[in-house]
Amino acid sequence: MGDAGVVERFLQWLEKADDGVDSRDVASGLGEEHQVVVGAVKSLQAAGDVIVADLRSSKHWELTEEGTEIAEQGSHEARVFSAVPLEGLAQTELMKLSFGKIGFSKAMSNKWIRVDKAHEGGPRIFRTVEVVEDQVRQKLLLVQKGDASQLDEKERNELKKRKLLLEVTVKSYWITKGSSFSTTLTKQETELTPDMIATCPSVAACRVPDPGHRAGSAHERGQGQRLGLGPKGSAGHGYRGSWKEKKFKPYNFEAMGVAPDCGHLHPLMKVRTQFRQIFLEMGFTEMPTNNFIESSFWNFDSLFQPQQHPARDQHDTFFLSDPALAHEFPQEYLERVRRVHSEGGFGSQGYKYDWKIEEAQKNILRTHTTAVSARMLYKLAQQEKFTPVKYFSIDRVFRNETLDATHLAEFHQIEGVVADYGLTLGDLVGVLHQFFTKLGTTKLRFKPAYNPYTEPSMEVFSYHEGLKKWVEVGNSGVFRPEMLLPMGLPEDVSVIAWGLSLERPTMIKYGINNIRELVGHKVNLQMVYDSPICQLDS
Repeated sequence: MGDAGVVERFLQWLEKADDGVDSRDVASGLGEEHQVVVGAVKSLQAAGDVIVADLRSSKHWELTEEGTEIAEQGSHEARVFSAVPLEGLAQTELMKLSFGKIGFSKAMSNKWIRVDKAHEGGPRIFRTVEVVEDQVRQKLLLVQKGDASQLDEKERNELKKRKLLLEVTVKSYWITKGSSFSTTLTKQETELTPDMIATCPSVAACRVPDPGHRAGSAHERGQGQRLGLGPKGSAGHGYRGSWKEKKFKPYNFEAMGVAPDCGHLHPLMKVRTQFRQIFLEMGFTEMPTNNFIESSFWNFDSLFQPQQHPARDQHDTFFLSDPALAHEFPQEYLERVRRVHSEGGFGSQGYKYDWKIEEAQKNILRTHTTAVSARMLYKLAQQEKFTPVKYFSIDRVFRNETLDATHLAEFHQIEGVVADYGLTLGDLVGVLHQFFTKLGTTKLRFKPAYNPYTEPSMEVFSYHEGLKKWVEVGNSGVFRPEMLLPMGLPEDVSVIAWGLSLERPTMIKYGINNIRELVGHKVNLQMVYDSPICQLDS
């Protein structure tokens, strides 16, 4: 049946109701899908005051597909228990069953079964109790019967965690008769057209006599004048205007206009803009960071990171297959780096290993933007006269991480670098206090740490007022002479640096607990639209 038919039947149903009806009851009574009835409600709302509809929402619990299966056949653990005979069952045989893997784990947790690993035929499963009570199935049957209220919140959450139960929000309308209620609808006009002005409302009102006939009697001439006829029997304007018999839909002058389509900045970009502004206010210059691909030389070797370091393993770094190797390096600098790694120099004994150019040539997705800092410092060292600089960068880096709620294989690193004569650890602490104060963070603590390319090194902790505890917010240190002197920088020049993630402060600022809700295919676009402009407390 079409929509018009549903609307007509719906109005007939509502006419018999004294107080009102729920749209779900109407759908059930008419044998229609609820969404079809909701469509009829919206059509009637657009027709004026025919009905009054109030949106209501209610929640109830439903079984998932797996939960329905368990309600019919029993829980995985109960089925595992039933599958194990008194003489036991080989674990390999049990794992072949569709419910074996999950059921084995749950049955072991319930201490319904045990594993004899010393059995000569391989691990064997035995029962530890005579009978079991399948409480999971009993709870699901209660939900299936509509008695979910008999389960407490903890029980429902446990079933929900096992993906056997889900909470469903149902929205419906409570409908009552409006001031203009009628079982038949007259379409309301939305525009006044020229035809409505020029067309007569009825045939009788616009009946025109034969032009060749002249009204003979005074009565006929008077009748013609009342009909708005001219002296020759032509129609006048007195009875014209079919709009007079039309019903018009009232204009809603308070309705909001359609919001224009426009782009929206992602929360990461909003926070990035704020960080960038802070660096610029402190007199820093932004480094070019458009090279996501780096050679291992600039990413590791130039930073005095040994070639056998665990961070250079495939478990931590993404290596490129095409092009697999880089070939263009500043040869004199490359030789000095090789020497300080393998033989020592500049007051250091080095790492004493056989440094290989093949390792340095390997192309990777950069693991930190410190590789960019190394390039910039080397470029600075090539100047005839050293000038102090302050650099910063905010861009993407890549790590071969295990994905979880706080780690991604791709994230953003914020880095600040200051190069000047005679900088000390005190200068680093002072700059960090100034930087984090502009972020709205004044409670800082520093903890000694180790980095291959900084000495001394410090982890930076801030007191989180919401969590009521100290949390790590960054890493910092003074670049080692083994890194700076091979570049050609003067011996009395020191470089202090610090870095932090962009994702962590963004998640704290916008109340996001799972990083996968901030970056990746699971991002809710509505969150991007609704997120306000970032304003860090200062």
